[in-house]
Amino acid sequence: MAKLSSLYVCQQCGYQSPTFLGRCPECGSWSSLVEQISTTSSKISNNPQPSKSISQVINLSDITNNQYERLKSSLEEFDRVLGGGLVLGSIILISGDPGIGKSTLLTQVAINLPGVLYMAGEESAQQIKLRVDRIKAGVNLAVLNEVDVDAITTVIEKMRPKLVIIDSIQTLQTQDMESAAGSVSQVRESANRLQRMAKSLHIPILLVGHVTKEGTVAGPKTLEHLVDVVLSLEGEATSSFRILRSSKNRFGPTDEVGIFEMEEQGLKEVKNPSKIFLENKVDAPGSVVVASLNGYRPILVEIQALVTKSYLPSPRRSGSGVDLNRLQLLVAVLQKRLGLPLFDQDIFVNVTGGLKVFEPAVDLGICAAIVSSLKDQKVKPGMVLVGEVGLLGELRAIRQLDKRVNEAKKLGFTSVIAPPKVSSLSEAIKISLQ
Repeated sequence: MAKLSSLYVCQQCGYQSPTFLGRCPECGSWSSLVEQISTTSSKISNNPQPSKSISQVINLSDITNNQYERLKSSLEEFDRVLGGGLVLGSIILISGDPGIGKSTLLTQVAINLPGVLYMAGEESAQQIKLRVDRIKAGVNLAVLNEVDVDAITTVIEKMRPKLVIIDSIQTLQTQDMESAAGSVSQVRESANRLQRMAKSLHIPILLVGHVTKEGTVAGPKTLEHLVDVVLSLEGEATSSFRILRSSKNRFGPTDEVGIFEMEEQGLKEVKNPSKIFLENKVDAPGSVVVASLNGYRPILVEIQALVTKSYLPSPRRSGSGVDLNRLQLLVAVLQKRLGLPLFDQDIFVNVTGGLKVFEPAVDLGICAAIVSSLKDQKVKPGMVLVGEVGLLGELRAIRQLDKRVNEAKKLGFTSVIAPPKVSSLSEAIKISLQ
């Protein structure tokens, strides 16, 4: 016999409570618990029967090459972040701020591939045609305006497209649940059904996900665990550059980035990001060029530092594009090992172009930029600094130095300051400053 039961579910993290709570004890969100009515069965079988449908055991040696090859999207930057292309049967989640270009990017992927089904839950087919004509006129694209996930899976099973794009997962719902679209239960169940469809038919599915005001993927955390790849499209509001990065990738590295430039006709791939990030470099104190490694690609970026007298009891330490904790550690090393008077100075560090660099290899560049601004001395022209700084003021070896050096030579830089050429922070700073 079935009976109805009431359950309160947090719309931010999925926490469940039998009673209403003003604040979620799991994530701390206020007024996020919503009542959901579920049907449970009071009859429990003492002798459960196994499922009638039993999956077959597959030997990996029986799988041919064409059953796991990747699907190329004709966008090299997009394929690079995925690890070489779309894996058949994979489910990929892409998120980003409103208006950042998620739909534009996926539309460009769709028009470059034949047999794509674009599921639109937020836009009409006429609106999508306007975007398609702006990017590339005269292109045909199959569009489905539907929010019922069961109807969508039926169409997918009938059409068997090469790629499915869902824009967005928060608009989908199933009639088997009474909660509204976008709720934790609807998002989780819709994603589950799409995942089973992708794995059974070996069709890659791209999901567009909303973000919260904190910048994280909206919906239950199980959504990120469920998918194979989690991508985020980032960019500053004042910049035309867009950076695609992955925080989870079962089929490739998670530190690769794809760089695009937003234009009137859509997102344009940036083939030489180092040149783009350095084209507006200013030769002034506090400016240093470092060689950062993103996945397998070396990228030269400019790090700027501003050191100024502080009139606050606690001087400010601010970093944009760098780890704030790492910045505070490097400031402490500069004070202790080089004897610099930074205790009463405000320090601001910024990576130009909106790129984020968190690898320890940029430590030397950050330290040199701070010292350059403090002493009001320029870094010698044509110089790239790279190296990890230890707590004792020593420079530690970094990975794939040859790639960084080759990239610097391509752009006309004449010298690279890096271990083991120099072994201490004080020696590197003395060589680099004019």
